[in-house]
Amino acid sequence: MWLYNHIDADRGDVQKGSAEIFFRKVKFWKEDGEEEAPPVFNENGVNYFHVKVVGLLFVATTRTNVSPSLVLELLQRIARVIKDYLGVLNEDSFRKNFVLVYELLDEVIDFGYVQTTSTEVLKSYVFNEPIVVDAGRLPALGPAALFMQGTKRMPGTAVTKSVVANEPGGRKREEIFVDIIEKISVTFSSSGYILTSEIDGTIQMKSYLTGNPEIRLALNEELAIGRGGRSIYDYSSGSGAVILDDCNFHESVHLDSFEMDRTLTLVPPDGEFPVMNYRITQEFRPPFRINTLIQEAGPLKAEVILKIRAEFASSITANTIVVQMPLPTYTARVSFELEAGAVGQMTDFKESNKRLEWGLKKIVGGSEHTLCAKLTFSQESHGNITKEAGPVSVTFTIPMYNTSRLQVKYLQITKKSKTYNPYRWVRYVTQANSYVARI
Repeated sequence: MWLYNHIDADRGDVQKGSAEIFFRKVKFWKEDGEEEAPPVFNENGVNYFHVKVVGLLFVATTRTNVSPSLVLELLQRIARVIKDYLGVLNEDSFRKNFVLVYELLDEVIDFGYVQTTSTEVLKSYVFNEPIVVDAGRLPALGPAALFMQGTKRMPGTAVTKSVVANEPGGRKREEIFVDIIEKISVTFSSSGYILTSEIDGTIQMKSYLTGNPEIRLALNEELAIGRGGRSIYDYSSGSGAVILDDCNFHESVHLDSFEMDRTLTLVPPDGEFPVMNYRITQEFRPPFRINTLIQEAGPLKAEVILKIRAEFASSITANTIVVQMPLPTYTARVSFELEAGAVGQMTDFKESNKRLEWGLKKIVGGSEHTLCAKLTFSQESHGNITKEAGPVSVTFTIPMYNTSRLQVKYLQITKKSKTYNPYRWVRYVTQANSYVARI
């Protein structure tokens, strides 16, 4: 979907047609051999910065020399603020709330200078009420699908609900959501050994509590910061041990008792915000193992066998797995053979960029799946086929699973009264940031 929000520098130094220029440049980008435009580029003296959030493009333009990372972070925060107010980011919500969106932008940026990106602070200056879009109209594989566990859907209201709009009847449901989201990067050698591994994690919180009560968030007692040369497997206690290379906290977090019992104390602001960001670079047990075999089957033919095995417990199910593999540039046709009884799988050969794609709707922990692809070449190969193909890359989402074993032990809310008992939701998600296997 090519709906995008155009934010110029608010100084009138960028021509009014820049939105159309950006759209055509990005949609038909063919420079540097890439199919997608980079997040920052220059066209006719105008710097264009953009980020894509759930299919929407948020764009900033300026003629001045500014820090790209600052502008990209600003766009991400603007997207988050708009999501806090609208509840969900899609074309319908933008169309129905364009007056509110412009009012938000007017308060966030003044004459090209950032004023605030805090949902809580903006409440004092923004007076338009959001028109809530029915979450039931969202596509089945929208953001809420991240938290599906088998056929059961985890409470997904946090990603489709406004933090400022009232529930029917004028009352808000008291609840708080804590999401531990980990994006993992792994590179495997051709023999299956791990070459590089890293986890970029965040503890994300979204609060619908009135009165801003104090929150106590307890993490693993055996949480260490700075590994000191040790591996996570050096701890005899096993499942509770977590070693972070480094981490940082939101400004609302108080660390008075963190060193003693690994408990974070905070008064959560309105909206969604990262309580803690962390990074882990020591070797960990990857959720998937990938094996690839390429062999010639004649002068103009070859066969590729791909195997993917889920290394997590059978009680866990991974969703929307996509395996991609670049093929030799002289590949003319590809025919596929799936394993017997395969359900919820799709295969495709992208002829434009000579790429094999294999999609699996879900994979249950402990299971293994195989794909056989028979390649037909337009010319005879005069080299090593394995050097002209690959590497294999995988994208996936695993709900209710985290690789680092970081856990929220308890979530305590300061009670206003004996009857005050808000709903608490703690969820875990692991996603692929860069999951690559060399051939």
